[in-house]
Amino acid sequence: MKGMMMHRPLLVSEILEFGAGAYPNAEIVSVRTEGDVHRETYPEFRNRTVQLAHALKAQGVELGDRVATLAWNGYRHMELYYAISGIGAICHTINPRLSAEQLIYIVNHAEDKLLFLDTTFVPLIAAVKDHLPKDLRYVVMTDAGHMPDAPYEVLCYEDLLAGQSTDIEWPEFDEDTASGLCYTSGTTGNPKGALYTHRSTVLHGMMMSVMQSSTFKEGASVMPVVPLFHVNAWGLPYSSLISGMNMVMPGPAMDGESLFKLMDAEKVFSAWGVPTIWQGLLGEIKKQGRKPEGFEDVVIGGAAAPRSMIEAFEKMDVGVGHAWGMTEMSPVGTHGVLPKWMDDEPFDVRVDYKSMQGRRCIGVDLKIVDEEGNRLPHDGKAVGELFVRGNTVVSGYFKNEEATAKALDADGWFGTGDVAKIDEHGFMSIQDRAKDLIKSGGEWISSIDLENVAMSMPGIANAAAIGVKHPRWDERPILVAVAAEGVEQPSIDEIRDHLSSHFAKWQLPDDIVWVETLPMTATGKISKLNLRKDLADYTHPELRESA
Repeated sequence: MKGMMMHRPLLVSEILEFGAGAYPNAEIVSVRTEGDVHRETYPEFRNRTVQLAHALKAQGVELGDRVATLAWNGYRHMELYYAISGIGAICHTINPRLSAEQLIYIVNHAEDKLLFLDTTFVPLIAAVKDHLPKDLRYVVMTDAGHMPDAPYEVLCYEDLLAGQSTDIEWPEFDEDTASGLCYTSGTTGNPKGALYTHRSTVLHGMMMSVMQSSTFKEGASVMPVVPLFHVNAWGLPYSSLISGMNMVMPGPAMDGESLFKLMDAEKVFSAWGVPTIWQGLLGEIKKQGRKPEGFEDVVIGGAAAPRSMIEAFEKMDVGVGHAWGMTEMSPVGTHGVLPKWMDDEPFDVRVDYKSMQGRRCIGVDLKIVDEEGNRLPHDGKAVGELFVRGNTVVSGYFKNEEATAKALDADGWFGTGDVAKIDEHGFMSIQDRAKDLIKSGGEWISSIDLENVAMSMPGIANAAAIGVKHPRWDERPILVAVAAEGVEQPSIDEIRDHLSSHFAKWQLPDDIVWVETLPMTATGKISKLNLRKDLADYTHPELRESA
């Protein structure tokens, strides 16, 4: 027997209308490429978004059309998020840090109809334009007074909005209609497209507002340092409007000094981003001798946060939420808010749990399996490949049947490619990417664990652990590290001694290679793929001695 309740489609446009009506004093504060700081209230944001929706329709955008964005975090990018999806088109966010080859591929694969770009990316498009669709039209996200000299035909964003109505009857369609498109990065082969629906997007926004409860406080300010061009900025464009938070957008300046200054001025309560960003901010905090005013909450994801980073924030009374997810998961799958019963646990125990990737979000199921696909217990000991399912998880890849067939198991669970363990309280700990585990003498070594402990040494600013070929042990671990400024570089013996209390002797790295910088992916993670290519000619110390 079915219940007798109304059924209304879950649509992105409803989040916009709700946020503007419920929180009329909430703001979006943006550092613009024009060089100033722009402010607009949620109702002003809503009205401009409606004008943009009318402008898109005037440009011939229809249901299902892909409209691309190539932009920093700012109010215009937010307006595009809601206007494109609101009229039933698909918001395709493009990562400007992709290689030219990948950018060309995804624009052609997506068959974008319009491309909106910030002024800073006009030269980037000029370099690849001849390889993009001939009928693709370009809109520069600025006003007439700041329009750049582009070597190709462009439209002006503010001119499109001028004179458009602020009244609209948002169209209604099936909630499974596509709303957003984001391509994976940092993988071998061509990027793969995750095609989100209105339903999955709204559910993800509500899920985040509930599960990351320590963050989402009406009237507080949140700063997405995670880019809007990367997996929906972890859902913040939606959960912030649902919960009534002010949004502080850093624009293109994401160095430690710039972030500190903006956070301090706007009294940012919570900031979200990858570990590499927070290394820069911690450096500036040390330089300033204080944290930014009002800063009490940080969400770290995208890569495992070093324990030393978590400790540093916690000791200055900035609560750390360690989250995990994937492009294919909208993207957040676990959250790092500790349960109430842990309030009285010792500091070190709390940091132990915060160093994990947290517990599953409501609506996301997790399982770990062995090499034969058999389910393993959640006992904190068993380690297996991690699979996920849920309302915010992809069921396949956009126009890619081959990748879809490889992604799902026989029961429809999505294979993440991560190796993990889950304890009896539901806390998940990512041990490594399956492809990054180091197999030495038939035993596995976690590169993530080695990196996190090594980075607690004062002389190491950043580090990556990889396996190198060894004739007897198959692979042996080495560290590739960036030295910290003003501190003497530790020797490999000193590093091994530091690690010895955490690892067995056979797990310790055999060598350290010092580099100026580590290669990064387009999303700010260390690129082990490129690192292995860079060290293709590396020879293990034992082999050097025998040569």
